[in-house]
Amino acid sequence: MTTLADILRGVENGAFPAPDLGVRVVPAPSERESAVVAFTGHIVIAADVSPSWVAEQVPAGDLAAPTNPPFLTALAELTGRRVCSNDAMLLAPAIPDPAKRAAAIKDLAVLTDHSHPRVQWALECRTDVHVYGDVRGGVVIIGRGLADRLECAIELPDTHHNQGHGRHLARAARALIPPNTSIWAQIAPGNAASLRAFLAAGYKPVGSETLLVK
Repeated sequence: MTTLADILRGVENGAFPAPDLGVRVVPAPSERESAVVAFTGHIVIAADVSPSWVAEQVPAGDLAAPTNPPFLTALAELTGRRVCSNDAMLLAPAIPDPAKRAAAIKDLAVLTDHSHPRVQWALECRTDVHVYGDVRGGVVIIGRGLADRLECAIELPDTHHNQGHGRHLARAARALIPPNTSIWAQIAPGNAASLRAFLAAGYKPVGSETLLVK
């Protein structure tokens, strides 16, 4: 059986779902979440619902419907969840060169204080969470999220916006993961500053996701 994890691992290796205008239903990746994941010309609904129910809600060939409020509301009601986020998905490989890895993380240290709201959210929706900070107040969070993939999030103080700090933190995340792996970032489409930072740090947009949680 194909799972969301299979699909995401394929994307990490450059193998995307065929742009066949299809809507595919796969099991929810965990008790923690369900998701609607959109790729070019292909939608994946990762939830414990029947394909026949989805077909009743989604007109054939309508790839907008699964990502729009009417369908998401119905899916949330059926699965007993709430829509948590609707984000662009970005992906980047680890930085393989040891010297470049060291340079990317030289200003970071492990943070044991997890009181930051962004860290608290990560602890709720991810496992194996690791938190790093720098002297300017920037934070990098690495953990395993949707379908056990490696995900990152960054946070920087208001005083350091528009100075390249976000790009530096996003790049550091690529150096904090093992070589030959990849890291995902989920960014609200309206957060243009964050999108610019991650794109400049070598991340590429691969799709979008709507997360549903209990």
